[in-house]
Amino acid sequence: MKRAHSSFLLMAALTLVGACTQFPALDRTVTPELETAAYPNLVPLAPVLAAANAGGVEPQQAGAAIDGRLAALKTRAARLRGSVLSGPERQRLAKGLE
Repeated sequence: MKRAHSSFLLMAALTLVGACTQFPALDRTVTPELETAAYPNLVPLAPVLAAANAGGVEPQQAGAAIDGRLAALKTRAARLRGSVLSGPERQRLAKGLE
């Protein structure tokens, strides 16, 4: 109950602070050219939706592609976990450090 009361007070305070802000000056922001400009043509929504739905992703194909990529990345990660230096390179480096 106490938490709900404090949450309400916080929201009320934020609302009051927001109400005290300066309102932006919007008078004369539209130029005369814009006032006389023609409205844009409206296009039917059905062709737009049909085009969006036609290019959909097939879940099984996407899953197979993701699984293949996952396997390739795991293989690559396994190779990167290995030693960077070969045996002779490691020996040559150890001799150089002595």
